Amino acid sequence: MNEEKLNKENLTGKNHDGSFPNTPVRFLTATSIIGDDIKNKKNEQVGKIKDIMLDIHTGHVEYVVIEFGGLFGLGQKLFAVPFSALSLNHPEENFILDVSKEFLEKAPGFNKDHWPETNSHYLDS
Repeated sequence: MNEEKLNKENLTGKNHDGSFPNTPVRFLTATSIIGDDIKNKKNEQVGKIKDIMLDIHTGHVEYVVIEFGGLFGLGQKLFAVPFSALSLNHPEENFILDVSKEFLEKAPGFNKDHWPETNSHYLDS
């Protein structure tokens, strides 16, 4: 975004791209998607978005942390998933991840005290 446009929108408090610039949805706040359900293509619940990891050097989402299974924080697994592996199901206000529940049940996930640096090998399994 160029500085002139940024200043114009911030100084006037008006969106100069029309009434519905985010239609179809292109932008979401992190707080609006943390806690969102993730379902697979069979419409089975496969987790929730626990957190979003940002690369502070590039400003890009490095990965999304998916929380799977468990009850009251016990027995849950965490997975680092590239954000590009998720697709937005706008009408249902959730995300779709093309994996089976069985895959996540068998996969090791990662330790909540040792978060991965990258998502590069998640889908290679």
